[in-house]
Amino acid sequence: MKQRDPIAVLLLPFVTFGIYPWYWAVKTKGEMNKLGESIPTAWIWLIPIFGTIWWYWKYSEGVDNVTNEKISGVLAFVLLFLLGNIGQAIIQDSFNKINTTSNNATKVAVDSAEISNN
Repeated sequence: MKQRDPIAVLLLPFVTFGIYPWYWAVKTKGEMNKLGESIPTAWIWLIPIFGTIWWYWKYSEGVDNVTNEKISGVLAFVLLFLLGNIGQAIIQDSFNKINTTSNNATKVAVDSAEISNN
């Protein structure tokens, strides 16, 4: 998952006149799908009311899996659906934390391999 500043995720919607939240959702959906999730296309948003709710639910399930249940699917859904930009910033912060954790784990594994080779 790409590192993004949660403050930028929170404030960019005001600068982009509301377009950035859609961009963020589609980009992070693609990143989660590359990690093995199966979140459907965002074109489902065009189905009034139910399409948006269903898509956010599927997206939230992906957040649950990608964050290793640090943010549950239900919590992610509530954050996104009720808090909007604030919820996206909180979820982005959790994405950044899993990146940091996985990068640290990779670094430890590489360091261990280098020590054993010496």
